[in-house]
Amino acid sequence: MTTRWLTPEEQRAWRAYIAATHLLEDALDRQLQQDAGMPHLYYSILATLSEAPGRQLRMTDLAEALKITRSRLTYAVNRLEKDGLVRRESCRSDKRGSIAVLTDEGMAEVERAAPGHVETVRATLFDHLSEEQVGQLEEICGRITRALEGEEGARPAADDVPWRRRSSPPPCS
Repeated sequence: MTTRWLTPEEQRAWRAYIAATHLLEDALDRQLQQDAGMPHLYYSILATLSEAPGRQLRMTDLAEALKITRSRLTYAVNRLEKDGLVRRESCRSDKRGSIAVLTDEGMAEVERAAPGHVETVRATLFDHLSEEQVGQLEEICGRITRALEGEEGARPAADDVPWRRRSSPPPCS
């Protein structure tokens, strides 16, 4: 198999993407650490749960929504649980399953941290883009996500992603 090296234009685009994503993640982490005392991942868990029906999700679904490994999610939820922001419940229909539930304290923390987080997202990303570029960013990121998840005729590495389940467990009741 012959290596398909990046063109100079692709190399510049790749390096710009890597620099931007690392700097953006660092800015988000710093802001959330300073304002809320938590890393971006913890805020993302709380925010995702705040938007879920009943403010709860099965742990495997939460891992998939956040695109992180189940072990990384378990570690983060353990910490959030110690802080009283999340609690874990057993899944009644599937004894192997576990549900993460956002507590009232966790919801209050999301509501307290959200304004600063949104302002940082706006200042570090959207304030630098035109309306047309925002649409392009959504289109580009959506296409990459769909390709990595095995849609759009991409080589399906999707079965290899650590948050993907081989079979769907029954819903928790």
